[in-house]
Amino acid sequence: MMKWIYGINPVYEALRSGRCQIGEVWLAKGRSPRGLEGIASEAKSKGISIRWVERFRLDSLTKSAPHQGVVSFLDRFDYATLDDILQRGEGKPLLLILDGIADPRNLGALIRSADACGVWGVIIPKARAAGITPVVAKSSAGAVFHVPVVRVANIPNTLRKIKNSGVWVIGATAEARQEIYHQDLNIPLALVIGGEGRGMRPLVKRECDLLVSIPMKGKINSLNVSVAGAVILYEVLRQRRKP
Repeated sequence: MMKWIYGINPVYEALRSGRCQIGEVWLAKGRSPRGLEGIASEAKSKGISIRWVERFRLDSLTKSAPHQGVVSFLDRFDYATLDDILQRGEGKPLLLILDGIADPRNLGALIRSADACGVWGVIIPKARAAGITPVVAKSSAGAVFHVPVVRVANIPNTLRKIKNSGVWVIGATAEARQEIYHQDLNIPLALVIGGEGRGMRPLVKRECDLLVSIPMKGKINSLNVSVAGAVILYEVLRQRRKP
């Protein structure tokens, strides 16, 4: 379980979202980046304890990660449930299912794109995949505190439940003949992205209603997984914003 987070944006968004319980905020003494004043003000308004500490203590805690002079300790971070995100009721559903993203930076970047594109919730597996960590929170720029994240034991079973709720499941894979730009994405939609290197597992592919690819013209035949996810999510957003 995530016990602490670091960085100006993650800490500020955690404070602002109200979706996690924060026990204490540590701020570095001395000259600090702009943004710490807003964090201190937000923490005080919520009655959260603030401690000013030497910067080396933050360096030691975060193993010299770019903490920007702030660390926040979490008493609780709650994952959402599948029912939570399916019952949001804000137009057409848009879900993002990540089948085994191992790199926490990729996971954070995908959650950040999910927030930007209006995704209702992100679903990740409990095993053999990155969970929500301080690195994920930092890479998401705090978006992880605004986008519900669900951890499930079995992705194929979860996809069946999603389809039974009236949502179409589309999987992204480089081998698919259908290109993403030729598909109608203005529908209740769950997008499945596979893990780095291996892509989607066969059992997960089997549960998809349709497989799509991103057209490629260069010598390299694939994109970074977080970039590919962002490209497809923005195509969904583009289609949904068309008059």
